[in-house]
Amino acid sequence: MTVNKPSSLAGQMINPSRRGLLKGFAALASATALSPIPGAREANAFAYEPYPRDDDLQTVVTSCAHNCGSRHMLVAHKKGDVIVRLSTDDGRYQAGGAFGKDTEAEPQLRACLRGRSYRSRLYSPERLLYPMVRVGERGEGKFKRISWDEALSQIAAKMVKLRDTYGPTALLDQSYAGASYGVLHKSDQIEGLLGRFLGMFGCRTSSWSVPSYQGTTFSSRITFGTIEDGNEDDAFAHSKLIIMWGWNPAYTFHGGNTFYYMRLAKQRGCKFVLVDPQYTDSASAYDAWWIPIRPNTDAAMMAGMAHEIFASNLHDQAFIDRFCQGMDRGTMPGWAQNRESFKDYILGLSNGQPKTPEWAAAICGVSAEDIRKLARMYATTKPAALKASWSPGRNAYGEQYNRMAAALQAMTGNIGVLGGSSEGVGKAWHAEAVAYPYDQYSNIWYASIKSDRWAHVVLNYPNVRREEAGLWPRADQLDGVIPNIKGIFWQGSDWLNQLTNINKQLAAIKKLELVVCMDSTITPSGLWADYLLPVATHFERHDVALPWYKGHYYIHRPKVIQPLGESKSDFQIFTELAYRLGFGPAYNPRATRDYFNNDDAVDEAYLAAWWERVQHHQGVEMSWEEFKKRGVYKFKLPQPHVAFRDQVEKGAPFPTPSGRIEIFSTVLAQTADFSRTQWGYPIPAIPKWIEPWESLNSPKTATMPFHLVSPHPRWRTHSIFNNIPWLRETFSQEVTINASDARRLGIKTGDTVEVWNDRGKCVVPAYVTERCMPGVLVLHEGAWMDIDENGVDRSGNPDFLTLDEPSPAGAFAYNTVLANIRKTDLRHRPGWDQLATSRSAVFRRDL
Repeated sequence: MTVNKPSSLAGQMINPSRRGLLKGFAALASATALSPIPGAREANAFAYEPYPRDDDLQTVVTSCAHNCGSRHMLVAHKKGDVIVRLSTDDGRYQAGGAFGKDTEAEPQLRACLRGRSYRSRLYSPERLLYPMVRVGERGEGKFKRISWDEALSQIAAKMVKLRDTYGPTALLDQSYAGASYGVLHKSDQIEGLLGRFLGMFGCRTSSWSVPSYQGTTFSSRITFGTIEDGNEDDAFAHSKLIIMWGWNPAYTFHGGNTFYYMRLAKQRGCKFVLVDPQYTDSASAYDAWWIPIRPNTDAAMMAGMAHEIFASNLHDQAFIDRFCQGMDRGTMPGWAQNRESFKDYILGLSNGQPKTPEWAAAICGVSAEDIRKLARMYATTKPAALKASWSPGRNAYGEQYNRMAAALQAMTGNIGVLGGSSEGVGKAWHAEAVAYPYDQYSNIWYASIKSDRWAHVVLNYPNVRREEAGLWPRADQLDGVIPNIKGIFWQGSDWLNQLTNINKQLAAIKKLELVVCMDSTITPSGLWADYLLPVATHFERHDVALPWYKGHYYIHRPKVIQPLGESKSDFQIFTELAYRLGFGPAYNPRATRDYFNNDDAVDEAYLAAWWERVQHHQGVEMSWEEFKKRGVYKFKLPQPHVAFRDQVEKGAPFPTPSGRIEIFSTVLAQTADFSRTQWGYPIPAIPKWIEPWESLNSPKTATMPFHLVSPHPRWRTHSIFNNIPWLRETFSQEVTINASDARRLGIKTGDTVEVWNDRGKCVVPAYVTERCMPGVLVLHEGAWMDIDENGVDRSGNPDFLTLDEPSPAGAFAYNTVLANIRKTDLRHRPGWDQLATSRSAVFRRDL
């Protein structure tokens, strides 16, 4: 046997030292320079060929489609029927645009890293391409492929059986604005395709509450009479002070160009403050004064600020007298002169406990000195924007935080003025939202319950009180009747993964007789379904994107490529089911039965008619054909949109019973029986601090010493994009813990830990930092659950620890969670992209 002796260079490379490596590379470079490699070609710009260049590609303007608060422009570059890459707005596409155009009046609508990664989702190994039916136990994840005819025939037959057997409440509508949100292909609880379909079928239990901001919605409607209480984000550019209360705009995009306008404010001298348990990237970007606060104590700190403002006579009494009800005794309505005003409560005149900064400090962990300083800064800086974000409202009694924020905004006169803020919900410019038929059938429901109480209703039926269910009152024989839920439709939602108390949901779903999941991707909810129906993505159907609740623009969304596999749009699926159930022509009056196979002409007709309405209602002069050619229409507002400008400047009444900003609520003060409201439980007529059922001030900290919060991540939109390898290479699911807590527990960054309480347990890596206050854990929501044989979630989903208790006013208590943490030998399972095990290996085989 002959052994070839390695060369000196090869030997150095096998056992390298620094000196040896340098000598080796030098020798290699010298040899290469002296002796050209035979057959070598000139270097090219691309690492491999063939690679299509821009001149080889067709460019198509479209947008993102997800429920993130913005819908920015995506530009698809395709070759044939394949999208090769995605870019975004560069200023060229709107009327009069040119490359690089980016102005305060017409800023670019640049997509974030999530939207730019969409090719990875579109062509994912986990893409759902064919109708599937469950063949194993529910939750086992075993399915087989069937035809569309088989799937829809079976679903239609089961729908009829459930309706006829259990009545008109048997089917639960769990549609939401996940991946199906446009003016035509729309999933929504109120004006969505599924709600209209089930209403016309005569069997629908609706879900009335919004997980993200239900406490905020309540506050806005009670206080201002509307959820359209937000300025357009261009108004931020005129603020002198911006308080980011629980708000991290670097991660959560509320409006298309929030960061752009806030950067302008910073350049113009605006000061920034962050009130949050963690020091966020937004605080870093704006050099904000960080005030760490114990979670779920925000209303107490705001009450302390209100006391300082009143006691120091820094409130705007003229504004209060003119625009407010119940701020003080002088603004109480005549019929309530003996009732408690907000100022009475704050100064302790009605209950003997002044809400001083010292009182607040003992609750929220912020020093009395800092509470005073912030209160004075806010009251004396004009104009100032207190941006009360939704996250602190996702707590027990979360509505009280938002109501307290509204009181601060009003008592300082920062409502209805440019650079101020009245934001709760923050909805601003009004878009024309619906292109499909919106008629008397659009929002029929036979019961409507609070979204996160469905599992409680299913598990305890019929022994459920109406207030436990959050049952919406009706004016017919069904009032107070608990729904007998036997089936669920998931459309545009991954709610099983996203609602509170997942283990309770899993127990409930095992009792159902029909579960239908409509999605473009195999999701955790899909694992528990009976039928999986493949839905075309927004690249594969014709529609128009509109901003969610901020941003003044429309983006054309053509059918960029043909649907992959056997994917169909939601509208096609519901239309075909409607034909099978006997009401097809009424459900889709522009279509024939052939719509299931050819939707192009019908969708074009709906959208063109919708554009005519836009032209009429909003003064748009651009034609439909021109809009399709350019891809985007950006409105030029004569001045920044400021909520309630007309009320403050022109004396128009607020849309409340009193016509004023109701710090003292007429509706709440005159409600005699709260059990017969959708809220179910008493709510005070004025904003108050109410101790939550779990907090760092609770005796429960003896065994559960950490308060867990679950903010939105930057790299997902809720659970959407969780399975995108590109994004997971950039950000990982991990629990953030303060360095002092970690040192005491022997935890280091990268250690695998288990986070648990009496509701569940999840496993996740730890990240140790000083950017999180002691006693607090931060675990971002939306990780795809991955349950082991013992019921432990190995993916790090915090909703195994959250509680589904009803919170008055409907706030979802995602952030009212006490837990504990320790190192573990259990293995974290981050996802198929790192484990090299795609779920499609199970889903796409015939069983």
